[in-house]
Amino acid sequence: MFSCNQSDKENKDYEEIVYNFTTRIPAGGNSWIKNSPEKTKALVFDTGIHNWTSTDDILQTYFATSQSGNLQIGLSVKVPEGLTDIQVLLDGNVRELKLSNATYKDIGVAEFEEVASGYHTLELKAKHKTGNYVADVQEILLGGSVASSEVTFIKESENFYFGRRGPSDHLNFTIPEDKELLYFYSEIEVPQGQDKIGSYFTADGFNYGYFGIQVNSEKERRVIFSVWSPYVTDDPSQIPEDQRIILLKKGEAVNAGEFGNEGSGGHSHLVYDWRTGSTYKFLLKGEPSVKGSSDYTAYFYAPELGEWQLIASFRRPQTSSYLKGFYSFLENFNPNTGNQERKAFYKNQWVYDTNGAWTEITEATFTVDATAKAGRRLDYGGGSEDYGFYLKNCGFFNSEVTPGTVFKRVPSYKEPSIDLNQFDEIINN
Repeated sequence: MFSCNQSDKENKDYEEIVYNFTTRIPAGGNSWIKNSPEKTKALVFDTGIHNWTSTDDILQTYFATSQSGNLQIGLSVKVPEGLTDIQVLLDGNVRELKLSNATYKDIGVAEFEEVASGYHTLELKAKHKTGNYVADVQEILLGGSVASSEVTFIKESENFYFGRRGPSDHLNFTIPEDKELLYFYSEIEVPQGQDKIGSYFTADGFNYGYFGIQVNSEKERRVIFSVWSPYVTDDPSQIPEDQRIILLKKGEAVNAGEFGNEGSGGHSHLVYDWRTGSTYKFLLKGEPSVKGSSDYTAYFYAPELGEWQLIASFRRPQTSSYLKGFYSFLENFNPNTGNQERKAFYKNQWVYDTNGAWTEITEATFTVDATAKAGRRLDYGGGSEDYGFYLKNCGFFNSEVTPGTVFKRVPSYKEPSIDLNQFDEIINN
């Protein structure tokens, strides 16, 4: 238990606050530096917040509560030298705190009344410091009736990486089961401001790979297509020769090779400066090939170029299959931007069968990844909107979408206007 400081007394009409902290949130796993992935990388570690020297840097910590009520806030914190004046904001409600302890100490900040359920943002701003460092922050402390209920945050250090990346969410499409499907066509539009670094917007996912667009840095974006090997490993060097993905052909300026760490297989990408607010088209072909293998080929259409272009064609051994298991997804692969919301529209999905007919896909089941299933992050969502679906994640928004929900979009009844013969020419030239 902890007694209050002078600022607390002012906020509670000079009544003494007795703190009883029941929840301890690791600052290193749940914090970011506001509007700065670069500073986040430099200051936020698994052990907490270190090397914080600039009063311009604002620390933000996120957590969610399952009920409303009163909430006590505290810090496990130290100031290596001198004195620091800290401004503490819970969802915009301000308290002041003076810190001068040179070793870690649990310090009560304030009690907040009528705190709502859902996600909360705790901000720490340094107003003034007399030493070189602002502070080292080890944990955020919670008490009160709200903290006695379920509190959501990333708890264990072994889960910090994926937890900080944020939850991935998916659209698992309902497709005809009585047909052999040769092509999968879909479109993606990323709205302005939703193209955060680390985003991967997958348009054409199937049971053996995925095809979509990424934001890799401030200066680089990619179109990416990958196919998993039938040999399960995260190390591509371990794949036996007869189970390696074979590159049949790649497009001009496309990079191709191997990938690992999330399964292994064949990888290809085109560095391309795709734009927000534009609709990009994706076409994936899959069919059985020689000696019990299957060939998977990805084509990309950019409206600013006005033509289809080959990304890559891969042969997957020990596989004799047309396209199956259709999905789209949204993920963030950069833990330093896991506090930034991103969103995309997934539109106009169609499949083309071996009898030469297009079928429109208008239904999808919403699912989430292991990070969300484990309850480490709750900021995922999706739905349908006119002729398409949408997915969003990260940013610590409050979602009301339950995994397993079935979305239905409005059918357009306008099958893709594509001359499929042109792709035979592309792949054979």
